[in-house]
Amino acid sequence: MKLNTFLATILLSFLFALPGLAQVGEQRHNFAMGINGGINLNSVSFSPTVRQSNLMGINGGFSARYISEIYFKMICGAQIEVNFSQHGWKEFYEDYPELQYTRKMTYVEIPFMAHLAFGKERGVQGFFHAGPQIGFFLGDSHTQSGDWENYPNLVVEQHEKAVENKFDYGITAGAGLEIRTKAGNFMVEGRYYYALSDFYQSSKKDYFSRSAHGVISAKITYLFDITR
Repeated sequence: MKLNTFLATILLSFLFALPGLAQVGEQRHNFAMGINGGINLNSVSFSPTVRQSNLMGINGGFSARYISEIYFKMICGAQIEVNFSQHGWKEFYEDYPELQYTRKMTYVEIPFMAHLAFGKERGVQGFFHAGPQIGFFLGDSHTQSGDWENYPNLVVEQHEKAVENKFDYGITAGAGLEIRTKAGNFMVEGRYYYALSDFYQSSKKDYFSRSAHGVISAKITYLFDITR
């Protein structure tokens, strides 16, 4: 998927989705804002393959949500976030436990998600999120131990290679539970992010044809209503 096509899809989706929803169902004008935080389990899809175990990182930031209507008992809206998030990978070789390499990568991420929920408007709801996500690379760090030169058959091109593509984009989706109270709205969610972009160049002349993030997140969000 080309970048221009991807960005155009985001723009068109958000220009037409909510006005279209407002024409059917029982309208709502509930706008809420708040904070979120949690942990990531990170890995990277490399080609050629690099053996890994999950690398843990943190995520957190600000959330805003607009509920536009209830349609056949389905609560419909959109949610956007601006998050600080740690990605990366940790290399793991069962046969060579003395070899260790970890790369931690920091991003500012902005997911644009449809919010679909079922349940009581003031009570417990189950919800589903899905939509595009973009990210901006801020920086990275790495740790390394062991004498890698003694193992020439292992892939090590990534160890000294700097991030070449600092704009990240992909698809995110998740599900969870929300408790809506007079004191605010409390959400617990599991989410997965699949990157469509590569952070290394991936032309035919480059070493890696694929270098993309895969992130499993668990997060808690608190939202307070601005309008109802």
